[in-house]
Amino acid sequence: MKIGFIGCGNMANAMIGGLISKGTFQVDEVIASDGNEGALSRAKDKYNITTTTDNKEVVKASDIVILSIKPMYYEEVIKEINSIARKEQIIISIAPGKTLRWIAEQFGSSEYKLVRTMPNTPALVGEGITGITSSETLTDEDIEIVLKIFNSFGRAELIPESLMNVVVSVSGSSPAYVFMFIEAMADAAVADGMPRAQAYTFAAQSVLGSAKMVLETGKHPGELKDMVCSPGGTTIEAVRVLEEKGMRSAVIEAMKACTKKAGDC
Repeated sequence: MKIGFIGCGNMANAMIGGLISKGTFQVDEVIASDGNEGALSRAKDKYNITTTTDNKEVVKASDIVILSIKPMYYEEVIKEINSIARKEQIIISIAPGKTLRWIAEQFGSSEYKLVRTMPNTPALVGEGITGITSSETLTDEDIEIVLKIFNSFGRAELIPESLMNVVVSVSGSSPAYVFMFIEAMADAAVADGMPRAQAYTFAAQSVLGSAKMVLETGKHPGELKDMVCSPGGTTIEAVRVLEEKGMRSAVIEAMKACTKKAGDC
């Protein structure tokens, strides 16, 4: 079985790296295309995969095609490959806002095996999370293959398409919020005298460890927070200020705006 990537940017590279390192696909089973020859050269040098500037070559050679391009290029690229795409192929989208129905309309048929996904940039370090939904044309075996692909660089969850815009805000875009939080914590530590490089290490490791506690203990985040907050202590004082400044409300409103924007794309 061969897998092809149309578009060879950061996300495609993260996926290719995960697929090869986990042995999901061998080097000679991966092909990628891109209009940027520099991007292709970097992928070729790093992974030794087959590369091309011809999107049609990818479609002809692949059993699974991943459209790893920006949403604005989807209509153009689908029009380019439409005449040679095969209905037994699995075609995977990673674009926010592009529904399965919209993609099927671009192909001119609802008979294609279409998958809509939303991965995120932590896939670059093997810690991504991807929401996956698919058309009814996929078999159970097809879905297992798709899950195996996205589990190669993190975790993957099947969701109804109605929740895909929520996935955009809670995981697709949320690394940006977390980076802002880490930066803010580091800035405060620097203001209190800690060297910046060390401040980033302390802040980032704390976020990493806290997230791991949520995933591995199964405890409610509120319970884990309460475990840190001693009566009359330093942590509860910090929590009080965060509540006073509206941290929860700011995060909720930001994510609601992100979800709405994803639906408008």
